[in-house]
Amino acid sequence: MEVNPPKQEHLLALKVMRLTKPTLFTNIPVTCEDRDLPGDLFNQLMKDDPSTVNGAETLMLGEMLTLPQNFGNIFLGETFSSYISVHNDSNQIVKDILVKADLQTSSQRLNLSASNATVAELKSDCCIDDVIHHEVKEIGTHILVCAVSYTTQSGEKMYFRKFFKFQVLKPLDVKTKFYNAESDLSSVTDEVFLEAQIQNITTSPMFMEKVSLEPSMMYNVVELNTVKQVGEGESTFGSRTYLQPLDTRQYLYCLKPKQEFAEKAGIIKGVTVIGKLDIVWKTNLGERGRLQTSQLQRMAPGYGDVRLSLEAIPDTVNLEEPFHITCKITNCSERTMDLVLEMCNTNSIHWCGVSGRQLGKLNPSSSLYLALTLLSSVQGLQSVSGLRLTDTFLKRTYEYDDIAQVCVVSSTIQVES
Repeated sequence: MEVNPPKQEHLLALKVMRLTKPTLFTNIPVTCEDRDLPGDLFNQLMKDDPSTVNGAETLMLGEMLTLPQNFGNIFLGETFSSYISVHNDSNQIVKDILVKADLQTSSQRLNLSASNATVAELKSDCCIDDVIHHEVKEIGTHILVCAVSYTTQSGEKMYFRKFFKFQVLKPLDVKTKFYNAESDLSSVTDEVFLEAQIQNITTSPMFMEKVSLEPSMMYNVVELNTVKQVGEGESTFGSRTYLQPLDTRQYLYCLKPKQEFAEKAGIIKGVTVIGKLDIVWKTNLGERGRLQTSQLQRMAPGYGDVRLSLEAIPDTVNLEEPFHITCKITNCSERTMDLVLEMCNTNSIHWCGVSGRQLGKLNPSSSLYLALTLLSSVQGLQSVSGLRLTDTFLKRTYEYDDIAQVCVVSSTIQVES
């Protein structure tokens, strides 16, 4: 009968411990009313307890710190710290000791050893200590691989390793939305508003130290998360920006294309890189975490070959009295157009002027302004519709309805300017 040889015991012992900050001790108050049998005994015991806060013994608040009782949770963006100790349990001198610590993720293997130098010898009952730090940048399973190699007094080379598996969790849920806004007359392109919704999906509150947007080289950014006062602006979330578990907060940013890109491109088209969010927070006793999103991309709105936008329009107009609007027509194509303007009346809005007039040639990325006159025969909120632009070169017509809305009131009502 074949018998497997006994497993050889190593002369060195390896111990690995995660380094985390302690937590506040939470006591469980036990009290009763004065007429009960214990009387004031429980209350007096709580007052004499050194772990309670004087005057707040029943609020489960502690003044003492407790060491971690388990491995705990590790979240993306936090720093993983670990203490590694190799101890010589034998009564002989061990030589040529080499300790290596690698972190294996789903995509890569990282060497975390502070020093890869070989220790010449290690006497009995002595140890080699090392502390490693790593900022966690991936979600999922992580394996800490600690390997030890050494040489015995007899010259035999020994080797062993241990594996420590842990999960990295997601601390924040980040969602982004883009909004397009009409720019002023001096701008060539439109502004872009970015709304970032950040939710705390951990079980403890967070102190949001910084939430900023690092724009790409094409844009300048303006943060809209402060209330302007005399001097420096104050955050819209107050002086203490705590984010409780499962709470969500919205941050708003305005991006404007830089002048050199606007002049070259005219109107930025297609998919463009906006930038990335940089989020820094602190939890518990000041543990710092940082998370950077990938590059945010935005699909520029498609205006077709010809874009029509309103530059000026009154909010309120009088019934059956002419009012004026100013339109801007931009050639978004890569060819020259010869445009003809047609105005079609609707049931409530009537155009004043000559329909079918020539606007002339419009070069690519060029614009022209039109001053038009309208009249409304129906009260209420009315939609401005009925403009038609025809390119005589390609015999193609572009229709523009529901361009804007105006409030039509009776002319007998006094309208404040």
